[in-house]
Amino acid sequence: MAERKKVLLRLDPAVHDAVARWASDELRSTNAQIEFMLRRALAEAGRLPEGAGGLPRRGRPPKDEPPED
Repeated sequence: MAERKKVLLRLDPAVHDAVARWASDELRSTNAQIEFMLRRALAEAGRLPEGAGGLPRRGRPPKDEPPED
């Protein structure tokens, strides 16, 4: 997967709180919820690029395998 872009986003505190509550209801981080919402809006508008990678999987990333000797 390509490296993910980092973006600074300024939100109204009430909007942030609403997104954070929604994320909690969906068992997502606030960041993952914002990405989910953006992707859905892009798809509905017919603007989601075909080459766009999928959403990261929920939960902890897998542990790196120890090197074989």
